[in-house]
Amino acid sequence: MAATTGSSAAAGANSFDIVATYNELLSSDPDLTMPIAAIEALVLLLTKEPSSTISETLDLLEKSTAHLKKAIPNPIGLSAGTDLFQRYLITTLQRPGQLGPAGDFNAIRTHLLSNGRLFIRRAKESREKTATFGRGFIRDGCTVLTNGGSRAVASLLQKAADDEGGPSVRFRVIYVLSSFKNTGDPSGEPEGMETVRALRAKGVPVSTIPESAVAYALGKTDMVIVGAEGVVENGGIVSRMGTYQIGLLAKAIGKPFYVVAESHKFVRLYPLGQYDLPINQHVIDFKSDDDITEQKEEPSTPDTNGDRQIELPLCDSVDFTPPHLISALITDSGVLTPSAVSEELIKIWF
Repeated sequence: MAATTGSSAAAGANSFDIVATYNELLSSDPDLTMPIAAIEALVLLLTKEPSSTISETLDLLEKSTAHLKKAIPNPIGLSAGTDLFQRYLITTLQRPGQLGPAGDFNAIRTHLLSNGRLFIRRAKESREKTATFGRGFIRDGCTVLTNGGSRAVASLLQKAADDEGGPSVRFRVIYVLSSFKNTGDPSGEPEGMETVRALRAKGVPVSTIPESAVAYALGKTDMVIVGAEGVVENGGIVSRMGTYQIGLLAKAIGKPFYVVAESHKFVRLYPLGQYDLPINQHVIDFKSDDDITEQKEEPSTPDTNGDRQIELPLCDSVDFTPPHLISALITDSGVLTPSAVSEELIKIWF
């Protein structure tokens, strides 16, 4: 899902524009996830904005992270990355004596930057590990239903299509295409069409259907595999709008519902329902004729003070799929049950 740029002015007096850097990283590398782009932006921040003490470094990081989260309409995905990186830095800075002579902050800083880049590289490689774990779920002759533009799901399906030792076509895919145009694609194609073309080029039969045909298509489906922007503490997921209804229908019909997500997308968030997400999105927007007329006469003005969170465009809206609808989570740490997510978060953070 494409990020939407908010205010591009950097927080405080910092000359480094963390928001512009984050958006530039996402646009320059289509394979980059939001958490990794956020971590990479923070590493660049530490490179460009020198600090001389540990407290200065942590303060710079905290202010820049808060500014970035406020400037992006949907901060859930990037929050997983910034929170994880902050925890990594705090843990590292708590043991400075192991990184160099006492009081040698330059040695500590050099270590942070080099290990931060190593951290990014390992996180980027996690998608391949996730696909390797998930490959075993694709059985000969099965039909998979998926939606959205998840790169992790695309990687898994393409890995299954590429595996040697059998016929080139062993499974089929039903791809649910959104009725909204993909704002990140200049051609205006629905999200997921690139994956559809890649799978067909590998000999995998793919059928594209509208969202209204999901219940009908599930009767021909063996399993559902979807991606996620964020995996929350209770084992549920935040993903492309429409994922929740696919989960409900799969549960009702008795089809397994699998989620593919790298562990760096695990976020310390505990929503109890659809309307607990820290996002300003108006999916349900009641209007009368008077409201529409008034809106036309008085065009909305941007929030120049930055006091209100930027509204997420309807085409980028998300929903929350609760853990009881999820059969398993396929991650780079292995295959997990939803109840194991909180345990995994403890491992990651502590």
